[in-house]
Amino acid sequence: MELESVVRFVIVPVLGFLLLLGGCDKQSAPAPQPKAENVSPAALPEPAPVGVVDRTHQGQPMTDIPFQAPTGEMISLADFKGEPVLVNLWATWCGPCIIEMPTLEKLAAQEVARLQVIAISQDMKGREAVDAWWKDQSFVLLKPYLDQKADMSFAMGGGTLPTTILYNSDGKEVWRYSGSLDWTSQAAKALIAEGL
Repeated sequence: MELESVVRFVIVPVLGFLLLLGGCDKQSAPAPQPKAENVSPAALPEPAPVGVVDRTHQGQPMTDIPFQAPTGEMISLADFKGEPVLVNLWATWCGPCIIEMPTLEKLAAQEVARLQVIAISQDMKGREAVDAWWKDQSFVLLKPYLDQKADMSFAMGGGTLPTTILYNSDGKEVWRYSGSLDWTSQAAKALIAEGL
């Protein structure tokens, strides 16, 4: 009986940790795959590389996909044009997203005069889920924006979370990064400088 308790004490946290590591790029069941004879291999999207800076979209304008402001009104990234903007796509159920969020708050504080940092949740459970998580945080500058249909996530990063995109003051993409990053690190500071 004592051995069984020890095994449970060890196994349960390990399984929880493994689930946390493995589940951040999917929130729901995948859509049915199209029949192979109807799809050209060239038409299939490439998966977003994780932990790599992607500059293949450099110079493209901000997307016009609408999302919800913390006030509830619908807005788009064009509402932020005029200053460099760092857009972070995240979700409350994504472990790496949650881990990097405090570093985004620190970055927002360090660059408050030169950079807007916008965290847009991709939680399909909506405002209630986001606000419930957000109220336990001590963020001052970050605000809980919401894209409940996750349209932006799939358009920008193929569904990989977190995905972060830097736009310059003209509203043109500089780069995008899929995966978690310490946004206060020297590597992140060098990346941010590219858009300032």
